[in-house]
Amino acid sequence: MSTNLSIVLKRASKIYHEGDTIAGVVVVENGNELRHEGLTLAMEGTVSLQLSSKNVGIFEAFSNSIKPINLINTVMELIPAGKIPLGVTEIPFELPLRARHTLPGAPAGCGLLETYHGVFVNVLYTLKCNMKRSFLSKPLNTECQFFVQYHPATAVRKPVRCEISPSSVRRWGPAGARASMPHFQIYAELDTTVCPLDVPLTGKIRVEECSVPIKSIELQLVRVETCGCAEGYSKDATEIQNIQVGDGDVVRARDIPLHMVLPRLFTCPTTTTVNFKIEFELNIAVIFEDDYLVTENFPILLVR
Repeated sequence: MSTNLSIVLKRASKIYHEGDTIAGVVVVENGNELRHEGLTLAMEGTVSLQLSSKNVGIFEAFSNSIKPINLINTVMELIPAGKIPLGVTEIPFELPLRARHTLPGAPAGCGLLETYHGVFVNVLYTLKCNMKRSFLSKPLNTECQFFVQYHPATAVRKPVRCEISPSSVRRWGPAGARASMPHFQIYAELDTTVCPLDVPLTGKIRVEECSVPIKSIELQLVRVETCGCAEGYSKDATEIQNIQVGDGDVVRARDIPLHMVLPRLFTCPTTTTVNFKIEFELNIAVIFEDDYLVTENFPILLVR
C-alpha cells in the first residue's frame, strides 16, 4: 500500500479573515511503518501577474520584471525526523493568518487581499505539506487551497439611471452608420453601482419604443485588469458572465427586472495597488433582429 498525504481543514468552507487562526490536521495513511526525515507545513499567499499576449511585443523588454508579489510565507515543522506507525495518523496544526506587510493601495488595516481568480491577475492562498524521506525515496507533497475574505462592511447605495437612444449610443455594430439607426428609446436603471459581493446586483430595463424587432437583451459582467511595472502597464477587459434578461421582441413600456448573482472567486472587492488594479464594469446590451448592437456601460464598485 502506498503512502497518502492530505490536509484537512476544520472549517469546511475554507474561508478565513485576516487575523484568524487556520486549524486542521495533516493526515498520513500508510500500509507499513514509515521512516521520514521530517514533516513541514508552509502557508503561502501570492499575487501572480501576467501580460496579455497582445501586449507582449510592446512590453517585451520588461515582461520578465513582473514577478509574483508575496503576501504570506510561513513555514513550520510539524514533526521532526522519525517513524510514523502503520495506519492513519493525524497531525494537528494551527497557523495565524497574518500578512508580511501591507500592500500599497490595500484597504486600511488589511495586509491581505481577497482570493481572486482572474485572467491576468490571480490572488491565491495555499497550504503545502512536505515529508522529506531518505535519498532513495521521493519526498511526499500535498497542498490545499483556502480562501481569504474581508470582514463585511456597510456600503452606501448609489443608484444610477440612464436613457439609451440613438444620440447616446457609444458603440454601434457591426458596421451601421448613425444615420441608418432605427428609432428607439430605452431606459435602464441599477439599484446601486456600489455592490456588496454577497448581494445580487439588481435593477430594471424598459423598452419604451423601438421601430425594429429586438432579438435579445443581455447583462454582461466585465473585469478590467491592469498590471505592469515602472516601464509600463497593460490593461485588458474580459467577460466574466453574460445573462440574457430578454428573449425576442420584448413588450414595450414594461419593466424587465435585472438580477445577477456575483460569482465567487471570479470577483473580489475593487482593488488598486502600485503594481496592479482589479476593476469591474456592467454592460447592458440590446441586440436587434438584424444583429445590430447597442450597449450602455456602467462602472461598478464591488465591496465586501
